[in-house]
Amino acid sequence: MIWIVGIGGALGAAARFIIGKWISGTTQTPFPLATWIVNITGSFLLGLLTQLHLTNHISELLWLFVGVGFCGAFTTFSTFGHETVTLLQANKVKLAVIYVFTSITVGLISAMIGFSLMS
Repeated sequence: MIWIVGIGGALGAAARFIIGKWISGTTQTPFPLATWIVNITGSFLLGLLTQLHLTNHISELLWLFVGVGFCGAFTTFSTFGHETVTLLQANKVKLAVIYVFTSITVGLISAMIGFSLMS
């Protein structure tokens, strides 16, 4: 089982890296847009997968691979924390507050929408 989670995690981390680099390369903003988009997308996907898992519409193996492994590595709380501290250190307090507030609020809403879509 741990290998299933690990392989899913490796793919999630690689996907986050690729998507993050692509978004960062196409936008010029002090707002951490790449991490924000990845975390919101991951929250939606995890909400959707959670409902599928709780209602036994996906196997335990698929849940471990995609839900725990992929989504766990795709979304990133540590980068979110680091980027928030970086914004604060750069005296961009308003932007940091917006980042934290929208990340949490939109992330929770996205997870709820994903969860609700599979109800």
